[in-house]
Order: sequence, then structure tokens, then C-alpha cells
Amino acid sequence: MEIVNINIDKLTKYAKNAKKHSKKQIKHIANSIEQFGMNDPIGIWGKDNLIIEGHGRLEACKLLGMKEVPCIRLDHLTDEERKAYTIAHNKVAESEWDFDLLNEEMDDLIAFNFEDFGFEFVDEEQNKIDTQKKVEGILNLGKASYDGVGLYDIPQLLPIHEDEIGYINEWIGFNYVLSDKEPEGKAVHFFLDDYQFQRLWNNPEKYLDKLRRYEAVLTPDFSPYADMPHATQIFNHYRKHWLGRLMQEYGIKVIPTIRASRDERSLQWYLDGEPESGVVCISSMWTAEPEAREYFLREFETMRKTLKPEKIYVYGNEVEGLKGNIEYIQPFTRKRFDNGEG
Repeated sequence: MEIVNINIDKLTKYAKNAKKHSKKQIKHIANSIEQFGMNDPIGIWGKDNLIIEGHGRLEACKLLGMKEVPCIRLDHLTDEERKAYTIAHNKVAESEWDFDLLNEEMDDLIAFNFEDFGFEFVDEEQNKIDTQKKVEGILNLGKASYDGVGLYDIPQLLPIHEDEIGYINEWIGFNYVLSDKEPEGKAVHFFLDDYQFQRLWNNPEKYLDKLRRYEAVLTPDFSPYADMPHATQIFNHYRKHWLGRLMQEYGIKVIPTIRASRDERSLQWYLDGEPESGVVCISSMWTAEPEAREYFLREFETMRKTLKPEKIYVYGNEVEGLKGNIEYIQPFTRKRFDNGEG
């Protein structure tokens, strides 16, 4: 194949070239050309000198003030083939590094600054710090960290008592908090699909001031479904308590939501971090079947004997045999229909 030098102004960019080049990358390409020369000709096609491969090199040559660039003619390709080659060339050029060999080579080439060509070198100690920050961000540890209780270090919630909570005449779902203009006399629940309050975990600061306006707020009821991995069930219990403790520190009146999984192993930890002698809330939904009702009764009675709560809000169906100072919260969907809003 013959290499020809062509004036840059006579080259035509391919409008549908899908490979992107940032300004930073073009600068790195220019540094390489300046250091080693233009050793990789631009592939062109047709009478208009349409660029098939080499758009990044062209921009780098322009940056260096070059007037002509070496090119290879690819006129043997059909129109369909040259389109396919543009995509294929960009893809097959991708590869991974053998970093051990790369480091050996670079160690012998101390005269060259490889950062000029796009390599990034991070101090090992700084890299550890940056990695730690990323981990803290994922787990919210950079925002708050609490000493845990139990086998899984679950943050301990403080009890809230009945005389600390104002009169509640309405419960609203967390998904209405941002748009709600009249929080007086209301409490916030999380008996919703998890995706509707995942954002509270992702960005708690956005909602704390809003939540503090309410008479009380339940802890977020992240689901510990039995078909989830056991580790995920425990993590959801942890997240519920981490957010509950954060809200308490922010002056929010937090009522703990008690929730076990139908996975029997959860009975070993579902009360970890729950406070004694305060107000709690538990859901009796999904107790229509005898087996489910029996499991709920065991969950409820173990909670009652262990925590000795002064008051228990029960969200959902009335269940015969429950003991204690109980106040039922009517299921919110049922309440909406009973009020003629359905």
C-alpha cells in the first residue's frame, strides 16, 4: 500500500464516526507524534479523501500545526466494507495491559514522561486514601459511623416514648414528603416498594430537614425477603438502623419499624439495635394464610417480650391474640378506598 502526503484541508471527516476523542486524549496523541513522529498514516477512501480511521490523529496533527499528513488509500474497499472497517478498526484496537511487564518496561525508560501519553500514576498511599473514600461513600461511612450491637454491628436506636410524640391524625408515605406542604399532625411511613425510598439511603441530607417537620417518622422498611441472600437481608436491617440513628441525631422523632424475614435465621438478629421500653411499629400484612399468621405471632410475641414496648403501632390487618398497648394503623390503600378516593 502506498503512503501519500495530503494537505489536511483536503481530508473529509466521516460524519458518522462513532469513536469519540476527548481534548485530553488528542493532546496525548499530539505529544506522541511530536516525540516519535507521525508513524501511523491516516486511512482514507474515495475522491473526497473520506477518513476511514485516524480522526484522533488528524486533530492531533492540527494541534501541532501540521499542513500535510501521511495517508494510506483504502479505495479497494466497497462503500459497505469501509463503513464496517471503521467500526471494526476502532474495536480491535482495544486491549488490556499486562501491568507487570508494562512496569518493567517503564522502569527502564526513565527519560520519557509517560503521563504525556495518557498514563496516570497514583501514589500508593494516596490511592489507598482515595479507595477508602470511595468505600465510605458507598456505605455512607463518610457521613456517619456508629458503634454496632449484636453479631453484625447494627446501629443502636434510642427509644422514643409516647409522650414525646404529638397527636398523629394522618400517616403519609415517604414518596409524598417532598411535595407535602402541611406536615402538622402527620407521621411518615415506609410501607412502600423499596425503590421509592432507596434515594433516602443514597442522599439522606436532601430529606432530613423535610422529615424533621413531622410528628414522627418510621425507620425505612428495607425488605428482608426470604428469597434474598442472607447477607442482603442483614444489610437491609443495617441500613434501616443507620438511617434511623442518623435521623435521631438530626432531631427527628423516630419510631422503630420491627421486621423479621420469613427466613428463620432472621429471628437471631431482627431485634438487634431495637430500643427497649419505647414506641415501635410492626406490620401485620401478609398474615391471611395460617402459616404466615403463626410466623407473625411468633415474631410479634418475641418482640414484645424482648423489647417490652410501651406502645405498639400495628400496620395492617387485625390479628387475634396480640397482647400489649396496641393501636392499629389502617392499611393506607384500604383507607384511601374507604374514603371514596379509589
